[in-house]
Amino acid sequence: MKIISLLGATGSVGIQTTDVIREHPAEFQLAAFSVGKNITLARQLITEFKPELVSVQEASDCAALKVEFPQTKFTFGSEGLIEVAVFEKSEILVNAVLGSVGLQPTLQAIEAGKVIAIANKETLVTAGHLVVDAAKRNNVPLIPVDSEHSAIFQALQGERAKNIERLILTASGGSFRDRTRAELEHVTVEEALNHPNWSMGAKITIDSASMMNKGLEVIEAHWLFEVPFEKIDVLLHKESIIHSMVEFHDSSIIAQLGTPDMRIPIQYALTYPDRMPLLSAKRLDLASVGKLHFQEMDLKRFRCLDFAYQAGKQGGTMPTVLNAANEAAVAAFLKGQIRFLQIEDLIEKALNKHQVIENPSLDLIEEVDKETRQFVHSLL
Repeated sequence: MKIISLLGATGSVGIQTTDVIREHPAEFQLAAFSVGKNITLARQLITEFKPELVSVQEASDCAALKVEFPQTKFTFGSEGLIEVAVFEKSEILVNAVLGSVGLQPTLQAIEAGKVIAIANKETLVTAGHLVVDAAKRNNVPLIPVDSEHSAIFQALQGERAKNIERLILTASGGSFRDRTRAELEHVTVEEALNHPNWSMGAKITIDSASMMNKGLEVIEAHWLFEVPFEKIDVLLHKESIIHSMVEFHDSSIIAQLGTPDMRIPIQYALTYPDRMPLLSAKRLDLASVGKLHFQEMDLKRFRCLDFAYQAGKQGGTMPTVLNAANEAAVAAFLKGQIRFLQIEDLIEKALNKHQVIENPSLDLIEEVDKETRQFVHSLL
C-alpha cells in the first residue's frame, strides 16, 4: 500500500485524486491532506478517509475541527501545508494546490525524500531551477500529473533524451477558441468558465480561456524534460483526445491518447512505473470520434502564450513575474474588477516594468512575487 499526502484535497485535481484512492482502497491510503475554505467537503473526507493529519487555511476552522474529530491532528496556514507535505508516514506528495503557495511545501517534501506527483504548475514556473536542482540532489522523482506532461512522460518511457527533436503540447483552445479578439472585449466571467472539454477549477479554466494555462505548461515542460523552449511547440487540438506528443530526430512521433479524464494521469503518477485498471474511466472509441482536428497556434490571437514563451526564454525572475501578475489579474477578473482582455494588459505591464534577475534565490523569488502582485493591484 502506498501512503499519500495530498495538498489541495477539495480542489478539482484533489477531488479526482480522492476518486482514484477510493477506487483502490487496498493500494492507496490518504494519510494527510490540506484544504482551503471548503470545510463542508473537508468534513466528508475526514469521515471517509480518517487521515492522521489535516491542514486548513484558517485558524478558526482548525479549532472547530479539533473538537469534532479528536482522533485527527489539525494544523493551519502555510506551515500546515508544509506539515502535510513532509508527513513522515507518507511516501508520495500529490501537490494539487493552486498557485505559488505550493512552492515551499514542494521543496520541503523533496528535502524529506518524498516522491513528488506535481499538478501545481506554478511551483515549476516560479522556481523551476530550484525545484529541479533539489530533486536531482535528493534523487527524488518529479512525476507530472497534468495530462499534457503526463502524456510526454509516458511517450518518453524507454527513450533517450538525446533523441528528442521537439515536444508538442496540445491545447483545447479553451472557452473562447472560436471567437475573434474583437468578440472577447465584453465576455462575462460565466462565459469564460464554460470550458468545452474539461472540468477544472475557476482559475485554471480562466487560464485556459486566455491560453496562459498552456503558456505555464510550456515553462513547466522546459523544466520537467530539460528541453529548450525552441523545441517546445503548442498545437490547437479541439477534441483533447491526443494529450501531447514527442517527435524524435528520426521523424517518428509518439502520442498519448485517451478520453479527457484527469483521473487517468493522476492514477499513473501514483502507480508509476506500473499501471492499474481504472474501471470508472470511459474507454476511448476512435471509430465513434471519427476525426481529429489540429490547427497552428496564433500567438497574436493568444497573447498570453506569447508572453509565456518570452518570459521563459528570458528566464531568471521573469517567469515569477508572469505567474504572479496572471494570478492577480485573473482574481480581479473573477471579482468583476476588470474585463477579460485586461488580464493580458496587466500581465504585459508587469513584464515590461520588471528588470530580470538571473538565478534568483527562494527569498528573492518570494520578494518579486509579492512586489508583482502589489504592482498589479495598484493598476486596478
